[in-house]
Amino acid sequence: MNLLILKQLAILSAFAGAILGFITVIPYVSALSFFTLILFLSAFILVYLKKNDLIGIINIKEGCLFGALIGFVSFIAFAVVFTPISMLLGWLIPSYTQGFMRFFLSGGLGSTVVMLMLIVFMAGISALFNGFTGLITAYVYELITGMKKENNENSTVDFEIK
Repeated sequence: MNLLILKQLAILSAFAGAILGFITVIPYVSALSFFTLILFLSAFILVYLKKNDLIGIINIKEGCLFGALIGFVSFIAFAVVFTPISMLLGWLIPSYTQGFMRFFLSGGLGSTVVMLMLIVFMAGISALFNGFTGLITAYVYELITGMKKENNENSTVDFEIK
């Protein structure tokens, strides 16, 4: 597993999650952008990286791992951007507050702990669904191109120098 690819995926997915956090504040597109974040963001990012030749051939195991990383990091970035904006708009415009956010406007310690637990739980759910979407994306690319990544012991570049 290439550490540089993982860093690129984390940065790109955090950027995409932050953008979707801003877009989800808009009432009429909030459901579409939220479900895109939860279900399909890994497919979009993996297709973008493949089209720009930033990643090579990936097998379905790597596709699943990349999708889970994209899902978890993007939801954490989404929550970091969306939660303060939504709470600020809820304080300024009381009729605006969306869904479960109106329960956390009191600002007590208990509501903060529950909010953090909910964010981590939803990031795990997002990682699960995006991992599956990444697996499907890698499998479809394998079917379309007909190229599989060889996983034999002799082609590794991991070695020790003593």
